[in-house]
Amino acid sequence: MSLLDPLYAFVLAGLFSPGPNVILLTASGARFGFRRTLPHVAGVAVGVGVISGLTGLGIGSLLLAQPGLTAVLKVLAAGWILWMAWKLATSARAPEAAARARPFTLVEAALFQWVNPKVWAIALAAASGYAAGLVPWGEAARLAGAFSGINLFVCLFWSFAGSLLSYLLHHPRAWSIFMLAMAGALGLSAVMVFL
Repeated sequence: MSLLDPLYAFVLAGLFSPGPNVILLTASGARFGFRRTLPHVAGVAVGVGVISGLTGLGIGSLLLAQPGLTAVLKVLAAGWILWMAWKLATSARAPEAAARARPFTLVEAALFQWVNPKVWAIALAAASGYAAGLVPWGEAARLAGAFSGINLFVCLFWSFAGSLLSYLLHHPRAWSIFMLAMAGALGLSAVMVFL
């Protein structure tokens, strides 16, 4: 495989743009700092790799063939994302209170990918539009490697950006506006599940 594989550009563009992971990692970086957010980062990279690998093995075809299952997954995804948006909106309004809360663990972040509609959409598009003609296990490994590797960079970037934002959020009002903006963006991403 070449370093110029168009899959890499597609995955980077898809995962770097705002979505549930980007919003949650930015907020976590701001709330808990870069270092405490690293398990969340690792969990996203692992979870996205597993989802994309399974998509390469054909689970995406199964989902597309079962519209009822897809509808149930969409409702679960939207509900879970709205719950997380609510938690962000109602969370402590000042960074000092962040010590009482905690960021996602590696396992929580990896499991969240199962209901993250953006990851599924990008993985399905990549599996169908950027296949390399490999045997199923080879295709799954190619997708998993590309998604995990690129997403690790993306997650590190956004969590670090969030940690830098925390330097600007010393005033309680600024902190409140930031958390409400993150919650609103996350809530909007729940609505996007159905579009």
